Amino acid sequence: MKKEVLLATDGACKGNPGPGGYGTILIFNQYRKEFAEGFRLTTNNRMEMLAVIKGLEALKESCKVKVLSDSKYIVDNVKGGHPWKWQARGWVLASKKPAKNSDLWEDLLNLLAKHEVEFEWVKGHSGHELNDRADELATGAAEQGTLLEDYGFEK
Repeated sequence: MKKEVLLATDGACKGNPGPGGYGTILIFNQYRKEFAEGFRLTTNNRMEMLAVIKGLEALKESCKVKVLSDSKYIVDNVKGGHPWKWQARGWVLASKKPAKNSDLWEDLLNLLAKHEVEFEWVKGHSGHELNDRADELATGAAEQGTLLEDYGFEK
């Protein structure tokens, strides 16, 4: 039987693009782990995605995961099956335009294949305790002095 994990995520960006960060909270039974990182130049959508990716990467075995995210970009696209279609077309949208953030979508799809993941959209900045905390982590990471390079964005 797979472990059941709750993953609360958020991304933040000061300007879009601009300095950004992600916040991730993993909860398994009574255990809770929080982590965040900041990047010097990125986008909000990339930080939202990275929050989910980093949370799933932190799991040491295949788990049943409920992801709470205020990102319609992630939740609606995954629930609609769009990233798998983009991948099958070589990261090209139905409109024949290149898919944005294909590097992160590729990483996310690989992780989704390893875990049983359910996405739930939550309204951001609405008093949801875990989303508010993930936002604090993401915002704090974006505002710290030493920021990492988002190689996928800056290339």
